[in-house]
Amino acid sequence: MSRETSLFCDSVLLADGWAEDVLLRFDDRGVITSVERGARPGEARARGPVIPGLPNLHSHAFQRAMAGLAERAGRTEDDFWTWRDTMYRFLARFTPEGLQAVAALLYLEMLKAGYTSVAEFHYLHHDREGTPYSDRAENSHRIVAAARETGIRLTHLPTLYAHGGFGGRAPTEGQKRFLNTVEGLLGIVESVRRVTAAEPSVRVGLALHSLRAVTPQELHEALAGMHSLDARAPLHIHIAEQTKEVEDCLAWSGERPVQWLLNRVPVDSRWCLVHATHLTPEEVTRLATSGAVAGLCPTTEANLGDGLFPAVDYLRQGGVFGIGSDSHISVSAPEELRLLEYGQRLVARRRNVLRVGSEDSVGAGLYRAAVAGGARALGLSAPGLDVGAPADLVVLDAEHPKLYGRTRDALLDSYLFASGSDCVRDVMVAGRFVVREGRHPAEDMLLARYRRELDLLLAVA
Repeated sequence: MSRETSLFCDSVLLADGWAEDVLLRFDDRGVITSVERGARPGEARARGPVIPGLPNLHSHAFQRAMAGLAERAGRTEDDFWTWRDTMYRFLARFTPEGLQAVAALLYLEMLKAGYTSVAEFHYLHHDREGTPYSDRAENSHRIVAAARETGIRLTHLPTLYAHGGFGGRAPTEGQKRFLNTVEGLLGIVESVRRVTAAEPSVRVGLALHSLRAVTPQELHEALAGMHSLDARAPLHIHIAEQTKEVEDCLAWSGERPVQWLLNRVPVDSRWCLVHATHLTPEEVTRLATSGAVAGLCPTTEANLGDGLFPAVDYLRQGGVFGIGSDSHISVSAPEELRLLEYGQRLVARRRNVLRVGSEDSVGAGLYRAAVAGGARALGLSAPGLDVGAPADLVVLDAEHPKLYGRTRDALLDSYLFASGSDCVRDVMVAGRFVVREGRHPAEDMLLARYRRELDLLLAVA
């Protein structure tokens, strides 16, 4: 995949809106160096309307292999916690080779679905017995290798997971592959930073699995350690996803999860609060004004029965959000944004609910906001297509029946609400086309390897 030096766009969504006849120029790192309007076509010409690629701000790659395998009704009422038990049983089978194979196919699917970057919230650290590999960062290196194989931009988030519940409760057997001390986790972070130091398409941050999985002391120690390595590193945490989590946090501390975090940690634009589903009006306001990103994963949240994020009030107060595919029950950038809006419509019983700022187009407003919020959550240099931003973009197929005759914001509305990933024609990351005509150059090899590894995973009862 050779890097382009420029791309002529007949129509392109720039940081300040739509424009025609634009020449984008890139440097040898795949960063946009100039945006020339009123240009003439050159040798490299986009074969359709160009939009910025969407960042996927929340991924658990290994869960792609079990998507659809937890849809059988149990003898008791099924919820997030019964799904989690299924996940524990499944992940016990993974080898490092299997993890890389599953992650690589997932990242290929993301690229074809309109995502150009991903934040991997990574907590599958150890072997099947819970013992660290000889290289403690073995599985993290496998995630990086999968990103290299596919060409997706990666923000890797080694995740601190130390306990099984609030107050330092002992972990369960199913959690043994996740567990680290603060020192052990920071060692993984340092290892990945060292190996990827020369790779501009890899960013390393830190995740805290949840308030139930770390003690307050561990949380502060981990943040201090990460700050000493990179004071601007992205920081992510699962929070307030389930009502039981909120109830347990209240029983432990007298405060709700988001309330507890905002009262004790300087949450700012480096942070991404993943899910944050269950908020009081006061928490909505405080989160919206903090500069942090609300990491929303509508298809997973729907699949797990989490509930609906209070998006109307949050956006009305200027809150920043991005989207992620999380458990990968679906891997589709348009579907995540579509379901985000449709969930709010079902509650409000009206249409076109999530209007962003002064935008008349719901699709265009949501898309631009998710690009900006996702870029912030992944620690990217700049959002959208502008000078200094990475040349990460998607070329849509304007001849597709679902997009035919649409231009500008009407194109985005149709892409999000009346079509899907099949309308993605070409995808560029860091100035390189990684998908052409809906195909990735390594697609056949990655799919064959995935099938071999999945045969092994599914054969182990």
